[in-house]
Amino acid sequence: MNINHFLSYKLAFTALLLLFNLGIYAHGESKVHIVYMGTRQHDDAQLTTSAHHQILTSVLGSEEAARDSIIYSYKHGFSGFAAKLTKSQAKKIAELPDVVHVIPNHLYKLHTTRSWDYLGLSTSSPPTNLLHQSNMGDSVIIGVLDTGIWPESEAYNDKGLGPIPSKWKGHCQSSTDFDPAKACNRKLIGAKYFIKGLEAELGRPIIKDPSFLTKEFASPRDRNGHGTHTSSTAGGSFSPNASYHGLAYRTVRGGAPKARLAMYKVCWDWPRGGCDFADVIKGIDEAIHDGVDILSLSLGTNTPQFAAVDMHSIGFPSFHAVMNGITVVCSGGNDGPIPQTVDDTSPWIITVAASSIDRSFPTLITLGNNRTFTGQSLYTGKETGFISIVHQESSDFEDNHYCDTLNTNDTWAAGKVVLCFLVKGDENDLGTALQVVQVVGGLGLIAAKNPTRTLDYYASDFPSIGVSFDIGAQLLDIRFFSRNPQVKLSPTRTHIGKPVSTHIASFSSRGPNSVAPAILKPDIAAPGVNILAAVPPSETPYEFESGTSMAAPHVSGIVALLKSLHPHWSPAAIKSALVTTAWQTDPHSGEPIIAEGNTDKIADPFDFGGGLVNANAAKDPGLVYDMGFSDYVFSYLCPMGYNTSAIGRIINGFVTCANKMPSLVDFNVPSLTIPSLRKTVTVKRTVTNVGPVNSKYKAFIEPPLGITIKVKPETLIFNSSTKKISFTLTISTSHKYTTGYYFGSLTWTDGVHKVRSPISVRTEFPELAG
Repeated sequence: MNINHFLSYKLAFTALLLLFNLGIYAHGESKVHIVYMGTRQHDDAQLTTSAHHQILTSVLGSEEAARDSIIYSYKHGFSGFAAKLTKSQAKKIAELPDVVHVIPNHLYKLHTTRSWDYLGLSTSSPPTNLLHQSNMGDSVIIGVLDTGIWPESEAYNDKGLGPIPSKWKGHCQSSTDFDPAKACNRKLIGAKYFIKGLEAELGRPIIKDPSFLTKEFASPRDRNGHGTHTSSTAGGSFSPNASYHGLAYRTVRGGAPKARLAMYKVCWDWPRGGCDFADVIKGIDEAIHDGVDILSLSLGTNTPQFAAVDMHSIGFPSFHAVMNGITVVCSGGNDGPIPQTVDDTSPWIITVAASSIDRSFPTLITLGNNRTFTGQSLYTGKETGFISIVHQESSDFEDNHYCDTLNTNDTWAAGKVVLCFLVKGDENDLGTALQVVQVVGGLGLIAAKNPTRTLDYYASDFPSIGVSFDIGAQLLDIRFFSRNPQVKLSPTRTHIGKPVSTHIASFSSRGPNSVAPAILKPDIAAPGVNILAAVPPSETPYEFESGTSMAAPHVSGIVALLKSLHPHWSPAAIKSALVTTAWQTDPHSGEPIIAEGNTDKIADPFDFGGGLVNANAAKDPGLVYDMGFSDYVFSYLCPMGYNTSAIGRIINGFVTCANKMPSLVDFNVPSLTIPSLRKTVTVKRTVTNVGPVNSKYKAFIEPPLGITIKVKPETLIFNSSTKKISFTLTISTSHKYTTGYYFGSLTWTDGVHKVRSPISVRTEFPELAG
């Protein structure tokens, strides 16, 4: 779609939306129609409007009837009008030679910042949609552990909400800049902060330290913006007319707009930023007491992790949350695309990878001869006019033409647009490069790099654009072979839909699980790239952010909807429903989901777990792989080698692990991962029927390359007395040498439900010393 067509589409959509918002409805025989006439025939807008009136007058018979009929005249980006017409009048106008077509008016859906519509959770969807069946998550309480919250944001308005749930035991903590009477309401029902762990680590109180107070709030209030962004993504209220300086203009809302929110501030921007583990544990503890239904944590540890990571991370405090029926959702980390970097790997946690959505931000680069290239950016400034483009020349003995080698001595960049290549560094170097170019007086930056969807670094009114290496190479040729090469950089536009497809973000941490390789991680993927949500107001009250931090609250919002619809489902059942119903292909185009990296590839379970979250399928999964207390203790903690005294302290009881320890591959997760297959193995799983009482499921297997899988029984029959059935999978390999992981799936189906479990198998033989 070229930019003119895009603008025309945008204007047509805006007009239809205005028609709805103004409450203009058809009366009697006349109904509103949109008459589209294509490109304007006149530069003078008044002449265009006159032409519209003339058409209506010719059909309706008088100027007075035309004036009464017309609603809008579209006269800027394209030509057309909206008018009240009978069916026969609309037909006559459609037959006129200047008319492209006539469209009957219809209700356009109230768009969010796109990610929720993209996931099939539109407010204009049918009543059978999960969003409506769950009453938008009403009365479900989402606890968020993060950097705090900005309570004055429109995202936390409580319009249309009922009383605070009676089970709620929490409160809002008072401080000099946080008055609970004003800050909290029926949406934001709890807000606390925890800093004693950080103070203990520093060896002194800092809550009244002037240097601390210049960078932080000694209260639940958010200075960083991360907590406001994540909490509003999970459960924010409807906030109309939101955008980032005009980009992605929509109504912002969370996944569960009627859910209640509680913020536990455990992360601080001082001295260097971070979340003290002691404070995090206290936050989880308080949340369990307060009565949250869901815990959403967009934080984690560094790679490498301890072998006993459950002991050294949020694993065990979250275990207690899960044992109290609280579903815990965590971000998987931003260390991708390196394998085995996924974080928060405890099996009772839902670990989330980050994907893109079907929205892009094309930005034009125009040469002096009017040739154009398209990059991606979030540039919100004005068109630059033509500026000379420069690139640092280097010899074979120098290595100074990359983005990460730009420095404040590069005065040659003053007054120019700089072209650089990001080859050796990572995307974090873009932020430094942008600062350097501005410091030395540069007027713009074009960064050539392996394309990804992450654009946070370009979110500015300073001209900066990311392009692919091939476009960068063409610009480099033009730079060297033209006398005075110049470029003009245009403001970014917003594009939704075709041809933009789903990618797993390059930064999203990857499996396999480095702690327990037989447990698949991540579990699921959700939108986490260029997500627009609320932040503390500075230049704008909404900003784009990217990271698995943004993906996790998407899943938390969906879990709130599921919890509202199925209040008795366990955290394991909810996790199973998400994993076994996920999309492996783009939900709109059907194309494979691509995993970004040094070389892009089709995504596999180590990139996205079960796939991209599919909320409407998860509400009715058919079967679930459920687990409870004894499963976690005897099928995970014992096989992981935790001693019985430690387990006993965790559960406050006596535990005896079996002499013949069960294998982790038998742990009843909704996936199968075999990290070292040599001989034939048999594994067991148990499924619980949550669909129609009388159901019959058949097994379909897509085996990994060179792997044979036999399921027994091949048919599962459920009735009023049989709600759970166990089955076995016998797996063998035909490979004679050690391989990498190959992937497949097991799907149980009754003709309506498809309960799909991802399978990951690596054949491994011992290497002989010689």
